[in-house]
Amino acid sequence: MPETVSSLRIEVTPARGWQRVVQHLAATALAGWFLSRWLPTLDRYILRRTKGQQTAASFLTGLPIVTVTTFGAKSGRPRECPLIPLPDGEKIILIASNFGNTRHPAWYLNLRTHPEAILTLNHQQAFYTAREATDPERPLYWARAVKLYPGYQLYEHRARGRKIPILILTPKQKEPL
Repeated sequence: MPETVSSLRIEVTPARGWQRVVQHLAATALAGWFLSRWLPTLDRYILRRTKGQQTAASFLTGLPIVTVTTFGAKSGRPRECPLIPLPDGEKIILIASNFGNTRHPAWYLNLRTHPEAILTLNHQQAFYTAREATDPERPLYWARAVKLYPGYQLYEHRARGRKIPILILTPKQKEPL
């Protein structure tokens, strides 16, 4: 059973040169199309095989990856998705870019309906409550996200006017219902 903590300690380290090249390639339209279909499945497989220590995305890009468990908007069932977290003290920021697709990702729709999430990193789980960033918060978090992963700028362009949601997850002391 994973250890439960009030919030996760996410380490953000600079990407190596070859990982920055992979980040640039991953942000292209063709790679975005391919990755949006296959990377979450591949990441879940590698997470299981490495006992939660690694994902394909984290190895190839040097970006931190956490497993975010949301609860289905219609079914209420738990759904897992590996995502890039942007730590902000105790809070975690998530960017609902969906690889630049014109539709919102399912995990975002789940959090809009059920704003409770479980984040897992290195066998530690933490419980969070999600809310969307306010208009004054958006530019600050967007700039920080683009600094972490410049591909978000390309995703914003490809989203064709879709306002990419930014979610702020605040630690919760007890398990979600």
